[in-house]
Amino acid sequence: MTSDPEESVRLQGYGEMTLRTAIATLMAVPARDRADAAVFRVRDESRLAPREIAELASDWGIAQAADIKLPDRHWPDIVRGMVREAPLPALMVAFLMGVLVARR
Repeated sequence: MTSDPEESVRLQGYGEMTLRTAIATLMAVPARDRADAAVFRVRDESRLAPREIAELASDWGIAQAADIKLPDRHWPDIVRGMVREAPLPALMVAFLMGVLVARR
């Protein structure tokens, strides 16, 4: 069944929106939270199956949150970059960030 991306749906916990926005929102949350969410069509209150949501996301080119790779940046590199050409207040922030990171 083909679905209109502009169809009005209700995403549990988020409210009413278009189908494309609901699927993009679902794909942005972690997989463990995605399993509990539900998408209901406004016109007939039918619930979309997780398989149908995954197919629509694939058809529309919406990537899952787990598929998105973030650049591998480490805190020492971030702090070092802040310190290089930073004024004193920025150096104090960098020091405090280092202390917070070291405690975790």
